[in-house]
Amino acid sequence: MASFKRTDRISGEIQRALSDIIRDLKDPRIPMMTSVVAVEVSGDLRYAKALISVMGDSETKAAAIKGLKSASGFIRRELGSRVRLRTTPEVIFEASDSIEHGAHINELLHQVFKEDKADDGDN
Repeated sequence: MASFKRTDRISGEIQRALSDIIRDLKDPRIPMMTSVVAVEVSGDLRYAKALISVMGDSETKAAAIKGLKSASGFIRRELGSRVRLRTTPEVIFEASDSIEHGAHINELLHQVFKEDKADDGDN
């Protein structure tokens, strides 16, 4: 049976809550294709580093992170009401390229599949 640390469970709970909170934000700098990839909570539960993936160019990503940082007070208050902890962690937003990376890998797999299918058709 796998054992999980308390911080891992809290990280998962904070990730789910952050995803819901970000989806409800009305800031035009934060696009709809913004997702919380992972959350790492410090051992003392004072800080939570949230890895945010935004679909778009580098300007869109920078604007989204800037929008999230400007809304951090609201996000922290909402997080405190949704996740019951003695102290609500301060959320630190960092950009992640995981959505683009996954899309690129998916594109490469489709390309290989098409080439493989074309090779089978030649024989």
